[in-house]
Amino acid sequence: MRAAVTGGSGFIGSHVIDSLADAGHDVVVLDVRGAHRSDVDSLAVDILDLDALVSATNGCDAVFHLAAVSNVNDAFDDPVGAVQLNIVGTANVWEAARRNGVGRAILASTVWVYAGAVGDAVDEDSPFFLATAGHVYTSSKIAGEMLVHNYFDLYGQPFTILRYGIPFGPRMRDELVIPRFVQAALRGETIRIDGDGNQYRNYVYIEDLARAHVLALGEAAENEVINLEGAEPVSIRRIAETVIDIVDSSTEVEYVHARQGDFAGRTVSADKARELLGWEPSVSFEDGMRRYVEWRTSEAEKVAER
Repeated sequence: MRAAVTGGSGFIGSHVIDSLADAGHDVVVLDVRGAHRSDVDSLAVDILDLDALVSATNGCDAVFHLAAVSNVNDAFDDPVGAVQLNIVGTANVWEAARRNGVGRAILASTVWVYAGAVGDAVDEDSPFFLATAGHVYTSSKIAGEMLVHNYFDLYGQPFTILRYGIPFGPRMRDELVIPRFVQAALRGETIRIDGDGNQYRNYVYIEDLARAHVLALGEAAENEVINLEGAEPVSIRRIAETVIDIVDSSTEVEYVHARQGDFAGRTVSADKARELLGWEPSVSFEDGMRRYVEWRTSEAEKVAER
């Protein structure tokens, strides 16, 4: 199967590329940056360029759409840019898929959409109350999902929506919470937490998340919305404590004001992923954190040797 991945050079996208290629699929990276490995095709494509997308996805059996403004702080600072990339970009990808008769278009969404859901425990069928979405990033992802459903209803374009838990592991962006905490601990600097530290996420190790994308190509996932959630809730406070323990650091923790529109967390069911895909996380949070710290330390040593 030939599969294109927008944003294939990013943190999540590069691991999805690894999983697809290792499973024997013919993979092409669609990204303004090049691929991280040399054995896959790579095209410099901007998802806001519809003509380029149509050309690049011609002959593809599946398109994974991961390119997006994924940093909520970036969305806060540039809401118009986030809307363009996350909504217009999604429309362009789906239009390219429609024009080329792509068998499946798969959207990378997020459990942040549940900020607008009713109730503390939610699943893929939970309704949204849009007034409580709380953030431009959240609204842009909800809107992207709506477009996906529109393209199926109006044009018959098959889809899968994957709502990610919070991924972590090697190649994470340095500005994310876990890398910032690890960097502070390695330097013996203070770890700063926004809010009281009780807000939580169900973190999922990146290789577990990427593995689900291969499974999502199966017929069972067609025209389905599926949560890819971590096995257990992990508070920001616990992240800091785990990092300090792994690094064996005497780093202190300081609590500052909470971010505006931050997703406090909800209990998100991953039962559907287990039932339809046979998928569930296999790497615990602590084990994943040890792997990440080992990778980070190894990368730092490589830089020091140059």
